[in-house]
Amino acid sequence: MLTPDQKIPHFSINIPNTLTILRILLAPAFVIILLRHQYLYALLIFAAAGVSDGLDGFIAKHYNQRTILGAFLDPIADKVLILSAYICLASLQIVPIWIAVIVISRDVIIGIGVAIFGIFNVRLQVNPSLISKFTTCLQIATVILVLIDPDPRAMVIAKAVLYWATAGFTVASGLHYIYAGVNMLQDALGHEDPD
Repeated sequence: MLTPDQKIPHFSINIPNTLTILRILLAPAFVIILLRHQYLYALLIFAAAGVSDGLDGFIAKHYNQRTILGAFLDPIADKVLILSAYICLASLQIVPIWIAVIVISRDVIIGIGVAIFGIFNVRLQVNPSLISKFTTCLQIATVILVLIDPDPRAMVIAKAVLYWATAGFTVASGLHYIYAGVNMLQDALGHEDPD
């Protein structure tokens, strides 16, 4: 039985990490089912992945099972599923292409930023901001809503509101990360300057 006092090695394959890995493995199944237009099953898989995300975070936090591996894999699992969803939904013309482009572009830009930190050998320390967490919630809510009723002619107003809210917060959170990253990089390089 797990207790809050348990000490887990940094790279242990514990319960939270197992759930995260399973979430990554769910992504291909989600894509295949979605492309077969089996929207209810796709919704169930997406919802199951969301529940596992919350569950692994709860266990990791409350039972001292946070690990380096988990910190690395968890955001990857989230992004793999969300980006897969937007790419597929846009290709099926269920969501507008422009919102998929915005969601994907933000993560590509953030990925480039991480690579730049690696090139300069600067340690990157990023804690998800409130705006970033809210952005993720909106992105997930959009996917859930369109999977509930994938007909573009259904729930037009609700979908439009979510599309624009998701797009706005995605852009805002992307700009926030760029601003924070530039300042962090400047500070790190400035401290290394012998002058």
